[in-house]
Amino acid sequence: MPSVSSFRSTLFRASRGALAGLLAAFTALAVAELVAGLLRPAAGPVTVVGGAVIDRTPAAVKDFAIRTFGENDKAVLQLGILVILGLFAAALGMLGLSYRPIGTAGVVLFGIVGAAAALGRPDSTGIGDALPSVAGAVSGAFALSVLTSKATSSPAQAGAEGDDGAGWNRRGFLAAAGVTAAAAAAAGALGRFFTTRQSQGAVASRKSLILPKPVSPAPAVPAGVHLKVPGITAFTTPNRDFYRVDTALTVPKVDAGTWRLRLHGRGVTRPRTYTLDQLLARPLIERDITLTCVSNEVGGPYIGNARWLGIPLAGLLEEAGVRPPSKGGRADQLVARSVDGMTLGSPVEDVMDGRDAMLAVGMNGEPLPFDHGFPVRMLVPGLYGYVSACKWIEDIELTTFDAYDPYWVKRKWARRAPIKSQARIDTPKPFARPAAGTVIVAGVAWAQRRGITRVQIRVDDGPWQDADLAAPAGVDTWRQWSYRWNATPGGHNITVRATDGTGQIQTEQRTRTVPDGASGWHSVFVTVP
Repeated sequence: MPSVSSFRSTLFRASRGALAGLLAAFTALAVAELVAGLLRPAAGPVTVVGGAVIDRTPAAVKDFAIRTFGENDKAVLQLGILVILGLFAAALGMLGLSYRPIGTAGVVLFGIVGAAAALGRPDSTGIGDALPSVAGAVSGAFALSVLTSKATSSPAQAGAEGDDGAGWNRRGFLAAAGVTAAAAAAAGALGRFFTTRQSQGAVASRKSLILPKPVSPAPAVPAGVHLKVPGITAFTTPNRDFYRVDTALTVPKVDAGTWRLRLHGRGVTRPRTYTLDQLLARPLIERDITLTCVSNEVGGPYIGNARWLGIPLAGLLEEAGVRPPSKGGRADQLVARSVDGMTLGSPVEDVMDGRDAMLAVGMNGEPLPFDHGFPVRMLVPGLYGYVSACKWIEDIELTTFDAYDPYWVKRKWARRAPIKSQARIDTPKPFARPAAGTVIVAGVAWAQRRGITRVQIRVDDGPWQDADLAAPAGVDTWRQWSYRWNATPGGHNITVRATDGTGQIQTEQRTRTVPDGASGWHSVFVTVP
């Protein structure tokens, strides 16, 4: 039976190996990020591996991540990658104490995975994107080899170096570990410095951008559009609070001075490439438009309303010779491509049917924030974001639905996705405990392109009662509503439903977000003491 001292020796040896592996992984990541900072920050291994994971994750799992973690889903993914990497590195370090070539080969294998992920990304610029992962793997393998060598020197060697003869070179290992950690920290700091420096031009270009006045300003918001109800969602969503759902692990920071937009494809008789200045020189429109994410569950938060400034998209297409299918056009799908490789497909007919589809450059009176697509994003009122709201757009191609499936369609989401009618209760919150008496039930409802004409409330199994509606601000925006409820003691279930401008009552049938958006009535349970 192993003695206590033998167990402690084995545990101590394993801890040395794990530390060696973790330091080697730290070195690999730091060097990789340094090289990425010098070449292209988006090619960093955590970013490209994380992007590959997102691309290969089933739609239902992505939907779960968004529901569970919200806008922190990417941070959770990155943390998960680092935890898995740490466990893998610790195991390689322990293995490397006895089988050094296998340990270093494992680090190299990780580099190969990172390089393959970089080259397989939609926004890959070529073989150079593999260099950060390769450089990191070589550095990490060298560090692991040195550290495991110091951790496994023979008793004679250890004694000769003035150690305690315990079977390893403690002094040499600690010195090597300290140097490795310091060098990796320095490389990581340099990497962050170069990455920040690369983005400085983009930051400066946004700060210096002066948006022109719109030729067609947004209509004045009606006086009664805001209900004075505590807890209700504001009519206009501040930029800092506007939802963000996308696949970008690192927000692209694009320099407005070097940005270009290419317009080409089927039915385009006059292909064009635009600079931002050329777009800003065109007549701009300003509109209040509510955007909705297809991942928004019934009662969910992934919806927001802003005042957008942009270039009418239909005019650009018409100048390029594009006609909608209803007028004999050859293309029925507009594919928008982002600088990060994302592709979104919109029906050409919808883009050109007279709605305010635009290439947006401004949001609530300022240039687009980087999180929301600076310098230019596309939006088409009435369609869920995954088929209409391409951020960081750089390419528009006219094609057909039969010829090409964009990113989300390849992952089993619907090709066409008009926004479904929905109503949401903002107050009282689920499981609230309001006092008996008059309780204001309030929220928002939306049915973009159709508008909201009626909202009804039902308490428990009682009759449907009409809520009071705020003044309408247009068919492309949400609408606030409120209802005065005489609350009685006990538990109560409050349900809301909306009727759109066509007279259609939203369906009670509950569906999940996949493949074309959630449906069903929103309800909250409250207890009146």
